Amino acid sequence: MELGHLLVRAKLISVEDMNHALDQQLKHGGRFGEHLVAAGAISQAALDAFINRTPAEPESMRATGIDENELISLLMKLIYVGRLESPRQFADTIKLPYHIVVEMVKIASERKMLYARGSRAGLSDMNYGLTEEGRKWAADALTRSQYVGPAPVTLEEFCDRVNLQKITNEVITFERVKENLADLAVSNSLVEQAGPALNSGRAMLLYGPPGNGKTTFALRLANVFTDLVYMPYAVMVEGQIIRVYDPSLHVPIAAAPAADDKAPTFMRRESIDARWVPCKRPFVVAGGELTLEMLDLRYDSTSNFYEAPLHMKALGGCFVIDDFGRQLVTPTVLLNRWIVPLESRVDYLKLHTGKSFSIPFDELVIFSTNLEPEDLMDPAFLRRLPYKIEIGSPTLENFRRIFEKECKGHGLTLTDEVFDRVVYRIQVEKQLDLAAFQPRFLMEQVVASCRFMGQPPNFEMRFLDYAIDNLRVKSGTSAVTHEPEPERELAGVGD
Repeated sequence: MELGHLLVRAKLISVEDMNHALDQQLKHGGRFGEHLVAAGAISQAALDAFINRTPAEPESMRATGIDENELISLLMKLIYVGRLESPRQFADTIKLPYHIVVEMVKIASERKMLYARGSRAGLSDMNYGLTEEGRKWAADALTRSQYVGPAPVTLEEFCDRVNLQKITNEVITFERVKENLADLAVSNSLVEQAGPALNSGRAMLLYGPPGNGKTTFALRLANVFTDLVYMPYAVMVEGQIIRVYDPSLHVPIAAAPAADDKAPTFMRRESIDARWVPCKRPFVVAGGELTLEMLDLRYDSTSNFYEAPLHMKALGGCFVIDDFGRQLVTPTVLLNRWIVPLESRVDYLKLHTGKSFSIPFDELVIFSTNLEPEDLMDPAFLRRLPYKIEIGSPTLENFRRIFEKECKGHGLTLTDEVFDRVVYRIQVEKQLDLAAFQPRFLMEQVVASCRFMGQPPNFEMRFLDYAIDNLRVKSGTSAVTHEPEPERELAGVGD
């Protein structure tokens, strides 16, 4: 993505500003940024600061930090697997500047691995094909590693980038948090507790009874952060490739619409290294499926490259450990894995060769549990969680707000009679605390009963009683409390 699109997505300029600068560049030449500054769309200081935070294109093969033979091998694999023909296709796939790819093609041709096929009519690019030697080179390279994708960045570049785009660089305000929680029934006190934790970048513990929206609350925090960060497709460590960018976790920034798709490319100093993907700050959630192995490099002995662990993919963002205490691994073992990273802000990973290396541990870790925290962790670890936020049962006022929202979604009006009956039966007869999940649970059951009886949705009292009875099932003198499915499905949360 080019600089103009990134500036638009960062809300530093408008689409109109970008298109005007493109038009001026087309007419008069020069650099795109200079035209923005001349038009008063952005100050020179703000432009320089933004450019300094973006990864600049490498100027040569040597500047990539990757060994020449490694790059040539990757190019041969890409051509072989993708059946690529032209240098522009090569550049789009390997994500390196065109002039570097041309240099690589020249080297490969001199080594008799590529031969020129000629150019297609109307196109200036020469087409190339693999020679027999090139096919052997590609096959041998695939034997060593089946990674076929964009060129990796170095470990040093990766660590520098993580430190440059720290989560604490972004200042979170009360208004921003409140805005992102506007449709949830939360109190100002909960917002006031969450805000400092977000700004600190330190670990946070969300605890309280099930069904009150801890996961929903945590997920909403993802939208509080607005900075864009750059995630590499892959990182090379000691000749080994670690895949980092994950389309299932990372949300790339879409390009802003330009007035002229044929506008000239920006000057090299204003171009972005395509090996990095501009994304929203990552937000990774791991629940009961989390194992200790998922926090280490995953090496595939067949493909011979690594997949980055979840917390490495979450760098610069948030990592939520949901349903903490219900993982296959014991809480003590899992917590011991986190003590050093949380304390020193550095984590250590090990290659299958035995080589260890360190990476910055810059992310907001959120532990969410409905179990008693003191039963899960000892005082020493509790001390390492500076922010502990209880998300308990909603107040009567907030419970009604949640209930009214659910009723409105089904075209019903919540009357005092219905509300009082529900609260009485839950608190007195069932001896349960009010919970944020209950209104949706009750409404879904009432509507299902009405549908079965061929009636439009209505508060038929017996249907309502059936639903309330399903909150708790009694068998003899024992009682089993119905717990909702994972809280990420909830519509509202209480405090």
